[in-house]
Amino acid sequence: MAPNEVPGETAGEIRGEARGETRRRASRYVVPVAVAGVAAATIGLVPALAASGDPDLPEITAQQLIEKIAASETQTLSGTFRVSTDLGLPALDGLASGLGGLGGGEGSSTADPSQKLTELASGTHTLRLAADGPERQRLTLLDGSDEYSLIHNGDDVWAYDSKSNEVFHEKGAFEGPEAGQKELPATPKELADEVLRAAGDTTSITVDGTAKVAGRDAYQLVIKPKQAGSTVASVKIAVDAANGTPLKFTLSSVEGGKPVVDAGFTKVDFARPDASVFAFEVPKGAKVTEGAEEARKSEKLPENFEKEFGKDFGKDFEKEFGGFGKGLNVIGEGWTTIAKLDTGVPAPKTDEAPKEIQGLLDSFGDKVTGKFGSGTLFKTKLVNALLTDDGKVYVGAVTKDALVDAANAGK
Repeated sequence: MAPNEVPGETAGEIRGEARGETRRRASRYVVPVAVAGVAAATIGLVPALAASGDPDLPEITAQQLIEKIAASETQTLSGTFRVSTDLGLPALDGLASGLGGLGGGEGSSTADPSQKLTELASGTHTLRLAADGPERQRLTLLDGSDEYSLIHNGDDVWAYDSKSNEVFHEKGAFEGPEAGQKELPATPKELADEVLRAAGDTTSITVDGTAKVAGRDAYQLVIKPKQAGSTVASVKIAVDAANGTPLKFTLSSVEGGKPVVDAGFTKVDFARPDASVFAFEVPKGAKVTEGAEEARKSEKLPENFEKEFGKDFGKDFEKEFGGFGKGLNVIGEGWTTIAKLDTGVPAPKTDEAPKEIQGLLDSFGDKVTGKFGSGTLFKTKLVNALLTDDGKVYVGAVTKDALVDAANAGK
């Protein structure tokens, strides 16, 4: 027997086990990084905006205002609006570098909307918007001297990034509702009744005065949780008093400070935009990427992925990730709902992680302890997530204390 030979094992088996151990160690960091990613991408932005002066309008109840929104027949508009988002996160470019570029394939188009519009998840942005019914819309994101435009015209979707002179094109992206989709209530009153019924005992819905938004008279609809433990302080929607169109949307956190989302029109016109607004011609010399081609690129793994994780990483999902995705439970109801997931994968020690991931986890996470043991809290001003050292994940738009209480109750 050779001096370094192991009885009963071949060199191939040893190398295979070594690769398997490397993949298992790597997979231990998938859960905390994924949790941090979820915490960083929890906002859906709603166009809307504010000005000064409170108009004197007839009194209206919350139900009547909801009916007005539901009855709105606004199909055409154009205007300028601004979106400000403050999740209380560290710089999102750190998240991208920490994940090693897993979010997009090599050579992805800079005009791809799925990547470009994520910029709205942080900072302040000014946009131009135009709409002519369900078949034609245009959104232009202004970034200094550069512009990014997204145009839907019939069966075509075009996106253009002036900075890189790249174009993204997709055919048939808007195909309407699927067969069997649940229909909305038939009348505005039925819809208002359903909204108020769904709110139940967990939500307060009121009309809190009036406002002047983009030169328009508006009512302010205010939605607040009645439950303690939610991170949401209030949702305020300014509604056009004449036509029921939402003009401003503000989501505030119990932490105070700047709103999580403050978005709304600074200028709006409900006349039909000219058809030329929705026309698009590929600029001279621009690189054009078709949607189907981009989808194929996004399936490619990063250049060093196989070297770091092994070529078979992720093929046996059940084995490698310890059943991640199974055992999802919902705790509580309404605004304090918490999703609990038992990953079956013990949390890694932070000091064992690669430096890039270690820095990412440190910037997002705080160590917490309780009856459940210990874990890491990944926090934003809206959604928080607790990853316990024994591999359980608790996520919700709830406070740190609410997550710790849920983890303690689970022991």
